[in-house]
Formats: sequence, C-alpha cells, structure tokens
Amino acid sequence: MAKVLVVDDEPNIVLSLEFLMQQAGFEVVTAEDGESALSRVQEGAPDLVLLDISLPGISGFDVLERLRGDTTHARLPIIMLTAHGREVEREKGLALGADDYVTKPFSTQALVEKVKSLLSEVS
Repeated sequence: MAKVLVVDDEPNIVLSLEFLMQQAGFEVVTAEDGESALSRVQEGAPDLVLLDISLPGISGFDVLERLRGDTTHARLPIIMLTAHGREVEREKGLALGADDYVTKPFSTQALVEKVKSLLSEVS
C-alpha cells in the first residue's frame, strides 16, 4: 500500500485529505508544519507528498527545496497544494521541482487521479 504524507496547517484540510487518500486505498501520514514534514520523510519515506505552501516555520517551498537537494528523496513525487493560484507561485513550485501544483479549492477526484498517476510513474 502506497504511503502519502499530507502536509497542511489547516486541521480541516488535513482531515479531509486524510479521509480522501484512505478512501483511495493509501496509507496516510500527516504533518502540520515544514519541520515535522521533513521529520516524517526521514522517519519513513512516503511514496508521495501533498505539500501546502503556507506553513508555520519553514514554508512548503523550503521543504520542497530541501527534499530535492537530498539525494535520498530527490525523486520523491511532490504535489504542491495551495490557496495561492498566482502563476508566479505555480512557476516557482514547478521550478523548484514539484511534480504538480494544485490550487485550493480542488476537485477531490482530480487530486486522487493525479496521485495515482504520479505513483504509477515511479513504481
């Protein structure tokens, strides 16, 4: 069973994403900020990360940059999830190495499809 790490500081979003990913057949681990996200990845690498940009402490962009700079996790599929829909942020996320960029509010079905698609590419 693929493991998905959900990183968001909004408890309601974490709950809904956790439920959504479990319903789709994934094991789910959560983190509420950038530091704990990096710790969760070190503890047991997930197969994919759903990463919010606006996090307390270090931002999602910083988490993305650190993971991409670490050879162990450089290929880890990462989908940025954000309320920031501006093109400049999307471009920054993709330039830093995000595999996809999803703007809130998002279609739950489309998100599940993106996750499944990315996981099938790396398996």
